[in-house]
Amino acid sequence: MRIIRFQDEQGQVRHGLHNHVVQEGVAGGQVELLKGDPYSGFEMTREKAGLVHLLAPVVPTNIFCVGRNYVDHIAEFSKNVPDYPILFLKNTASLNDPGAPIRIPRCQMRGPEVDYEGELAVVIGKPARDVSEEEALKYVLGYTVSNDVSARRWQILGGGDQWCRGKGFDTFCPLGPLLVTPDEMGDPQDLHIQTRLNGEVMQDSNTSHMIHTVARLIAFLSQDTTLLPGTVVLTGTPSGVGSARDPRIFLKDGDVIEVEIEKIGILRNPVKA
Repeated sequence: MRIIRFQDEQGQVRHGLHNHVVQEGVAGGQVELLKGDPYSGFEMTREKAGLVHLLAPVVPTNIFCVGRNYVDHIAEFSKNVPDYPILFLKNTASLNDPGAPIRIPRCQMRGPEVDYEGELAVVIGKPARDVSEEEALKYVLGYTVSNDVSARRWQILGGGDQWCRGKGFDTFCPLGPLLVTPDEMGDPQDLHIQTRLNGEVMQDSNTSHMIHTVARLIAFLSQDTTLLPGTVVLTGTPSGVGSARDPRIFLKDGDVIEVEIEKIGILRNPVKA
């Protein structure tokens, strides 16, 4: 299934089937409604509702993020390949909807250095603890597109050697435009991923270049740790981020950033000061 979460004409939050009325995160038209919820299951209905505002496909219970999980991204910063996944948490209040603005924080450290990181996001569908790599994908509810927006000065200088401050500001975790269930996704390690800034390609890679696969990440995260339903795992970004460029490129007021992943769609967000 290709599931969207949206607000209808009465302001109610609904789930529905993605179809021709939602293309690349643009709202409008009538949506075929689903009954139930993502974790207990959905039933098809014959009812429809108008799509007024497209929302992030899930509200995360936790957001686990993986750093330096693409070899080319490690190379652009001249870092070593880690033996284990590099993990950090992103504030759940940083969740942002498709089409909603990414806000450049007021509390800047000597100027704005807000960067983009296009990533495949994985949503856990049932409690997962001590899961084997072979069984890990059975715990996946679905896949979506994410942008691990990062304030680089806060990440590097203002976080006490932790990344969560620089990556946890409000609006810094856009998700969407929809959730694709595993039966429609197929192999998550063979997906083209591309990030575009104002139409210019900045990142262009494939999830096959991950160091730690989706299954391995879930198995690693679940060691003696329960991953709750609704846990979102951001699986890392490929090369091409703005802070690694010469000259460096950072998001500014008026920009539009797009992350597109094969079989899922385009997550598009404007940038506002």
